[in-house]
Amino acid sequence: MKRCELRFGLLGPPVLYDRGGDGPVARPVGSPKARLLLTALLLEAGRTVSVEALKDALWGDTPPASAHASLHNHVTRLRRLLDDPSRLRAEPQGYRLRVEDGELDIHLFDTHLAAARAAHARRDWPGTLRACAAALSLWRGDPLAGVPAELGGYALTQRLAEARLLLLEWRYDAELALADGRLDTLLPELAALAAEHPLREAYHRQLMLALHRDGRRAEALAVHRDLRRRLVEELGVEPGPAVREAHLEVLREQEPCTPAPRPAQLPPPPAHFTGRTRLAGDLRDALTAPGPAVTVLTGMAGIGKSALALHVAHGLTDRFPDGQLYVNLHGATPGMLPLTPAQALAALLRDVGADPRSIPEHPDAAAALLRSTLAPTRTLLLLDDAASAAQIRHLLPAGPGCAVIVTSRSSLAALDGARRFPLAPLSDEDSAALLRAASGRDDGIDAAHPLVELTGRLPLALRIVAARLAARRALTPDLLAGQLTATDRRLHHLEYDDLSVRRSLAVAHDALAASDRAADRDAALVLRRIGALDLPEYGAPLLAHLGGTGPRRAEDALDRLVDVALLEETALGRYVPHDLVRDFARELAATDDGHAVAESALGWYAALAEHTVIALVEPGLDQDDRRRPTPSQPPEHAEQVAATCPFDGPEAAFAWGDAELENIVALAERYAESPNHRIAARLCTLLRLIFPYVHRSGRVAEMEVLGRAALRNTRRLADEAAEAYALGDLAGVHFLSGRHTEALALNDQALEIWERLGVLSWMRRCLNNRGLLLEGLGHYEESGLALRQSLAYSRQLNDPYGEAVTHQHLGNLYEHTDPRAAIEQHRLSLAIGEMIGNVLIQLYARCNIGYAHLTLGEPRAAARHFDESLRDLVGQGDWHGESQTRLGLVRSLRLLGRTERAERECAELLRRADARADRYTGGLARHQHGLLLSAAGRTEEARVCWRTALDALTGTDEKAVVAELTSLLTDTGEPPTADHFASA
Repeated sequence: MKRCELRFGLLGPPVLYDRGGDGPVARPVGSPKARLLLTALLLEAGRTVSVEALKDALWGDTPPASAHASLHNHVTRLRRLLDDPSRLRAEPQGYRLRVEDGELDIHLFDTHLAAARAAHARRDWPGTLRACAAALSLWRGDPLAGVPAELGGYALTQRLAEARLLLLEWRYDAELALADGRLDTLLPELAALAAEHPLREAYHRQLMLALHRDGRRAEALAVHRDLRRRLVEELGVEPGPAVREAHLEVLREQEPCTPAPRPAQLPPPPAHFTGRTRLAGDLRDALTAPGPAVTVLTGMAGIGKSALALHVAHGLTDRFPDGQLYVNLHGATPGMLPLTPAQALAALLRDVGADPRSIPEHPDAAAALLRSTLAPTRTLLLLDDAASAAQIRHLLPAGPGCAVIVTSRSSLAALDGARRFPLAPLSDEDSAALLRAASGRDDGIDAAHPLVELTGRLPLALRIVAARLAARRALTPDLLAGQLTATDRRLHHLEYDDLSVRRSLAVAHDALAASDRAADRDAALVLRRIGALDLPEYGAPLLAHLGGTGPRRAEDALDRLVDVALLEETALGRYVPHDLVRDFARELAATDDGHAVAESALGWYAALAEHTVIALVEPGLDQDDRRRPTPSQPPEHAEQVAATCPFDGPEAAFAWGDAELENIVALAERYAESPNHRIAARLCTLLRLIFPYVHRSGRVAEMEVLGRAALRNTRRLADEAAEAYALGDLAGVHFLSGRHTEALALNDQALEIWERLGVLSWMRRCLNNRGLLLEGLGHYEESGLALRQSLAYSRQLNDPYGEAVTHQHLGNLYEHTDPRAAIEQHRLSLAIGEMIGNVLIQLYARCNIGYAHLTLGEPRAAARHFDESLRDLVGQGDWHGESQTRLGLVRSLRLLGRTERAERECAELLRRADARADRYTGGLARHQHGLLLSAAGRTEEARVCWRTALDALTGTDEKAVVAELTSLLTDTGEPPTADHFASA
């Protein structure tokens, strides 16, 4: 006998289907074990079921010793019962039964159920009857009858049973609506169902209507009386609106009343919705996934949460035919208190037809009633502007056909099971598109237009600007951008009619400031401090200091600001406000003493900067000199240093500096020429103490900004010692960027001040640096004189560290005339470094020995010393030493023909130089990279590297390399000659 399309059945005892003359014929599975095995496989149709799961299905917790072999035998027997034995396949982990679409009755049942639901929702009564009949015809009894409940699963059988009851309800709705004269058969069926389900209102309503239309009005009223008494006595609720309407029909003896319309409460979709294509798609997918879906759109005020929610919700109305509910929870509405859960529940229950008199007062009972009402439906809820997870937890449905969109400034992290979609500002392109669409103007508004940046790409601000442009045709985008740029009252221009960025932000701040919770009030204060200081980003320790609270309270305050979307946590412990939040915070702080906040912050930074000196500079004369106060240093600085915690080691000091350097640069640029003496003095101390960290890190761009700011600041203070520090530090910046002539001039100015002040240790350093710079500029005799003077001062000061550095510089000088003598000088330096335990001295000595071997034409020996130096560099964080070592190693490896490793090391050097914006080192590295590419025959790529290198090195004192690059680029495209390789 040929098999039919329907082959497996679980809607009743498990069966197999054969094709009969009048349709599919169910064939029982005789063996109890075969039934259990078939059921376990069908419940996971098309998926592999593990051997252990199958043994558990057949024997429970007490499988026999021979269970594995017995399972194999039962599988063999079941295969014989199937139309195609190959359907049941052995897999590495178990067995899989192949089931195609439409072959399992549960799958067909669900398909017909969905069709019936859709037909019922659109009042297609003939279609409802057809779909219900098709689904109910598959029902042979209790699903999985004869199978232990633990195998079938209570949830599945309950779902199927509930679905059957819904199908019956929809079928009787259709039959009553069509009034096809079948009342004599409907009445006993409905009476039986009402008796079997005494609390199910739908069957009682249908029985009332059937009795009434059969002329049995008294019996219909009796059904209503009995139902109402039962609901009031057992549940404490009144019958629902549908039963009440049927009751009125019976009382008035009127024509059947039209069913209440399904709720369609969504506000209109947003006009000119722009961008967010991928996010909208992800949200749509989440809402239409199986099971109750809860999604949360989060972000700051005006970011477009509600617009996205409405845009997506309107596109899904056909997926939720039982209605779309909308509640504005007023979590952040100016001038309004947030709805309580009880208020929101009452509103939702009224919207789904509950009698206001029957709504329970207790939120738990009201929530249960809402869940019960929505459980059999496919309804979409939009809960707009939620204040907290507690506000909406009671409002969430549990039915598998329902979905929820929540919008909130908070992430609602306490809401379990929700999928969150954080919103960021629009892209430049989408911002410009929204401006054009909403304003109806296309006069030059593109992604690069200033209005895009001035609105912070915030949809609310963009719509306000667009409204202004639409209202005043004479106001051009450029003129409006000029107004926003030319005033510090940008938020004043970002208000129009009932739209206001300021008011939207103020709701969150005002609620925090008026809160009974200490963390909220701390958060409001922190926002004012942020406005007063106005830094690129913030960490809890600084704000704890500014607010006079402990770190834990500051962290709690920052968390609250993140929670209400006034700050964004961009990295662990680092917080950044949106540009418009910055403007708002500045307005809040306008009445505060900004100078006092700046003084406090600069004092804190200066104290921590001194701890970086302690952590990064070896104890001794160098550390003592850097920490020695200058005349302008505030007297309370030492006390602040004592009050702050030292760093655990160099790694922690570097990490702090990396996190705070951008803020320090911002403070330096803002206050370098401050007329306020207290601010200027604190900045002066900070810049002197932070420089060792910046120098070691190799942050050349920041070094120059800080160095120039320090020089302006110290001259305004008339602090000669501090000016000498600044001159020397700025000379170091020029040295690291290859501008030796400028570095020499600055260094000599510093030397003149130190000689006038009689500070021998700084005179030694300046002479040492003078010798180094003169050597680089080719003035060898003058260089030797300065270095020998420096060496004498080091011995006079008993400063072995200074002596070791001078031996290195003497070695660099001797390299031009006698590389072997240069190596001896470097070995003297290495020996001193080993004696005093200074790792940096040792690694620089090994690096310099490597360069001397390169000068001697001994790249193999050079590479060995560069490798040793690179090993010493681990954990030191010294960029100058690292860059020089890697550059020398690349040259050595290239000359040895080890091009693969040379390219790898060169790529790493370039990556690190570019990350620090170190154009000088990048130029030297690209010179070498070009030589490697050229040797490999990649001439055009090499020329690109050389052009970039020449651009970076032009204007520096690397005259030889610049000349070689010029020569390489004027060649006719042939690979460089051997002379080029030898000189590089």
